[in-house]
Amino acid sequence: ELFVLTYGALVAQLCKDYEKDEDVNTCLDRMGYGIGVRLIDDFLARSAVKKCRSYSETADVIAQVAFKMYLGVTPSVSCSSAAGNEFSLILDKNPLVDFVEKLPAERASLCYCNLLCGVIRGALEMVRLAAEVTFLQDKLRGDAVTEIGITFLRKAEE
Repeated sequence: ELFVLTYGALVAQLCKDYEKDEDVNTCLDRMGYGIGVRLIDDFLARSAVKKCRSYSETADVIAQVAFKMYLGVTPSVSCSSAAGNEFSLILDKNPLVDFVEKLPAERASLCYCNLLCGVIRGALEMVRLAAEVTFLQDKLRGDAVTEIGITFLRKAEE
């Protein structure tokens, strides 16, 4: 709960500091990226997961191990491309929004939990997987579910 309350205060302060939602979204993504870059070492040490052999396996580890370990939730995973490089993480419950009912009308394009996208992207880059991570749907915006899209771009060179 402390993290969730602190996170809400952080987003509120960023909204005061930046006029445009896009600037807040970028800042949250950048902050998350920095966290992901550092968090991957802790994750690998504590989880004892082995090297993933496919994008599908990587998406499953993110959902079933990482989200459970750090946020206490397990999103469902679905593959959304024939190429097998695009996945969706669907969260029935998003703990970061426990104390948020909806976004103010003037902040309609704010991606409140964009920090998560940065965390995932940063952690993946540290294990040599370039990815694009974005929110596809958000319950705070009135969507039925909260959905994070992960598109694996290419494996980094050894």
